[in-house]
Amino acid sequence: METVAKACSSANNYMYRILPLETEYSKKLFLSRAFGSIDAPYPVELEEAMQTILKKCGGLPLAIVGLGSLLASYNSKEDKDMWDTICRSIGSQMDNNPTLEGMREIVTLSYNHLPYHLKFCIMYLSIFPEDYIIGTDRLLNRWIAEGLVEERRGLTLMEVAKIYLDELISRSMIDPVSYSKHDGRVETCRVHDMMLEVMVSKSLEANFVSLVGGQYGGMSYDRPRRLSIHGGKENMAVRLGRRDGIKHIDVQHARSLSMFGLKWHSLLDRLGDFRLLRVLDMENCTGLENRHMKDICQMYLLRYLNLSGTNISKMPEKVGELEHLEVLDANDTNLTCLPSSVTKLVRLQRIIFTNKHDWTHWWLPSGDLSRMKALVEVKRLGIENIVAAEALGELEQLRAACIYIDSDEDTVNKLALSLRKIYSLRSLDMKRGGDHKSSKTLNFLHKLDSSPPRLLQFLKLQGTLSELPNWVGSLTHLVEVDISRAVMDDENEQLFGMLSEAPNLRSIILQLNFYSKRELVARTVHKFSALKKLVVSLYCEFPEVFTVEEGSMRNLEVLTLEFGGRESARFWGSKHLESMKELHFYAQSCPRAETIVRQVVQHRAAQDRSVLPALIRLQFHDCFVRGCDGSILIDSAGGNVAEKEADPNLTLRMLDVIDD
Repeated sequence: METVAKACSSANNYMYRILPLETEYSKKLFLSRAFGSIDAPYPVELEEAMQTILKKCGGLPLAIVGLGSLLASYNSKEDKDMWDTICRSIGSQMDNNPTLEGMREIVTLSYNHLPYHLKFCIMYLSIFPEDYIIGTDRLLNRWIAEGLVEERRGLTLMEVAKIYLDELISRSMIDPVSYSKHDGRVETCRVHDMMLEVMVSKSLEANFVSLVGGQYGGMSYDRPRRLSIHGGKENMAVRLGRRDGIKHIDVQHARSLSMFGLKWHSLLDRLGDFRLLRVLDMENCTGLENRHMKDICQMYLLRYLNLSGTNISKMPEKVGELEHLEVLDANDTNLTCLPSSVTKLVRLQRIIFTNKHDWTHWWLPSGDLSRMKALVEVKRLGIENIVAAEALGELEQLRAACIYIDSDEDTVNKLALSLRKIYSLRSLDMKRGGDHKSSKTLNFLHKLDSSPPRLLQFLKLQGTLSELPNWVGSLTHLVEVDISRAVMDDENEQLFGMLSEAPNLRSIILQLNFYSKRELVARTVHKFSALKKLVVSLYCEFPEVFTVEEGSMRNLEVLTLEFGGRESARFWGSKHLESMKELHFYAQSCPRAETIVRQVVQHRAAQDRSVLPALIRLQFHDCFVRGCDGSILIDSAGGNVAEKEADPNLTLRMLDVIDD
């Protein structure tokens, strides 16, 4: 690393050497991992072993976090022997070379102490390229399809897989990257480079994974079990380390095939040789063509098929013969429809279908949807007749549904009856065609009042709706609501009145044409005890004014107001939002506003350190009179004396920074 730094610097004194953590901070970091808090009490019997471990870690955060997470399950005085064993296991490498071999030793030690089932799951991540951001749904579904998740009484395989993921995250072996905005679960993750290096070594040693291309271009394999093809800068066919190419490699016993960052690969022409595949992951493989689908439809043991981001535009009817298929991901492709034979896939649990160019394409099942009783998630399902609407009610395991309906009233009434039967539903995204003048509305949702989906966590409604259904306020698990194009009358201010009754609602998103009144008001009685995030669109005709009264939304932390350049739009009541941490005014009209402000302030502060306290004082004086409204920036005009020229404000500085 120092060699690279020297090459990038004109002189040695331009290099910044990152110092290891001091003993005090090393201990705090270790305690936070091993005992849950930097101030947590711990048995005195473990003190000596702890000091030895911290000394061997040499102030390196990754080593401290790794060992702390490893010992988190052994934090009583009876576990002293385990702590001593860990101390001895670290060995001398960490003392001699604390930045390389020693770190590998720490990571290997963490791996060696994993439960048997988690070792395979963490090794499985060696399939993905370095620094690759992994969708957790993609990872968990692949674990399940590969048979790496054990059955547990009372839990689904997906629930068990989530437990595995949480444990690996708690041990700091997987790093979370992003979280779901409505339920807080990890949406994407990655593996630290050092962890990946060790996992690749373990996987290759056990013939668990075979890696080809990129930095693994010289590797060769006889009978790969899990084949992962990594793209290089050339984006051309990659050989498996032999002069005669890939055609002599035996792929008949491969269980999974994954391709990353490839426009084309000669292996695509050998898909017909992969007869025993359980997992085929072609995400963003633009070299996949319609002609390859014939071979894919003959992989009769396939459980997981990911075509997301590819350019395929036709799917053969023979896809219905993949009787073991559990996940079909056709997200962001050129497909305009799915074949009717898809309804024959009785084991299918997740089906995702979207077109990358036209959102109006929906999957309109022409077969018997009721046969697909294993379905847990369906995205972009179009309901166009009573038969399909009625069949939906027989999918008792359905947890997430994105539904489009553009049918007559008999069909939507039948759909309402079906939704009342799906007790397991956690996420509902409902859209109905037609504008606000059309008779096609979402008002049929009021028919769910007597038996709504009680476990619903996420609700998204797109379409005309006179007022929010009363049952929404009774949903104790609801954490996010997203409403657009509803053009609500809201005569009795029922919108916020109903939403404020949902006890765990954390996020509200009110988008394009959601309202038909001039003013939207959060009254004092609308407490919203759990609400953290609110997005309100003000760039359409209505609402024109958004007001928050004192006592409402006290726990709100993030408020986004989308004005879209509309000068008549107004917001009142920011001073009542006691917990607010972020206020975004320009998310649509000027998305770089905050970046621009930050750059200007940083530039000026580098020249004059007094800029920052002067700006803080400027804000204080502005907020002191009738709230934080920017009135301190207004100049005097026409005989009216501006606020900035009042005696207490004459010493204010850095107004020119605002002008910049």
